Amino acid sequence: MCLGIPAKLVEINGFDGVIDLGGVLRNCRLDMIPGAKLGDFILLHAGFGIEIVDEEEARQILETIEQAYGGIPV
Repeated sequence: MCLGIPAKLVEINGFDGVIDLGGVLRNCRLDMIPGAKLGDFILLHAGFGIEIVDEEEARQILETIEQAYGGIPV
């Protein structure tokens, strides 16, 4: 099973980015979403941003993950 985790994009340097995942900063790649901007919420899978989502959708996904797993895997 694949799981895309929404996270806020806080830094961009070419195709390298930094996301904020529940207060934890992680590096990611932005090759598949070249239109991503600072402050966007992106779905992160295996270190790659795979889709831009709006803030409400990100919140709903995070709530569902919280309910299913008891926390956000970081």
